Amino acid sequence: MSDHEQQQPAPHRGKVLEALARAERKVFTRPAPKSANAQVKFLLTRMTGSARSLAERVGTSTRTIERYRAGKLKKPQKRLHAALVEATESEWQPQVRAQAREQASTSRGMMVEVTAYFGFTCTGSSDDGRERQITTDISPTYVKQILELQAAGATEEELYPIVAEAITESYFTEWGTRADGLRADFTAVSSISFRF
Repeated sequence: MSDHEQQQPAPHRGKVLEALARAERKVFTRPAPKSANAQVKFLLTRMTGSARSLAERVGTSTRTIERYRAGKLKKPQKRLHAALVEATESEWQPQVRAQAREQASTSRGMMVEVTAYFGFTCTGSSDDGRERQITTDISPTYVKQILELQAAGATEEELYPIVAEAITESYFTEWGTRADGLRADFTAVSSISFRF
């Protein structure tokens, strides 16, 4: 392994961004390529055959990409495997993903299941903050904002307030019918998942 390969960190996303990516993967109508050879061939078709640009994207050498394309290498190291899977799934079935995102942000909304520490601020009294497990629908308005932030490259910390606001509206204030003025913030997310 070259020095360049050792210096590249493994790709990492926060829990909210990873949950959004998992939700998109669940709408695929066909499975994404699984073998490294098939993933490299697929990604090269998306990148107009440029092994150099693919190598830069997944953090390896051009020669390594050429070896996977030719079938000389079969099993990538963990870091490269994770980068290939992430790159493949981000390029796989773009129309299916776009259709699911469009429906969620205009008519259907999205389901969120989260276990996190919720703290509250409001006029009057409220429960003290504590860890809660919540499953609730998010309105299309909030889904649109969340997906736009994700597409714009928002960080995990930038997504937390809008997700917390969406959960507050649907779960704690029941779409504005109770607990007027309540604001919930969440931190220490243990787990989160979305469903389109």
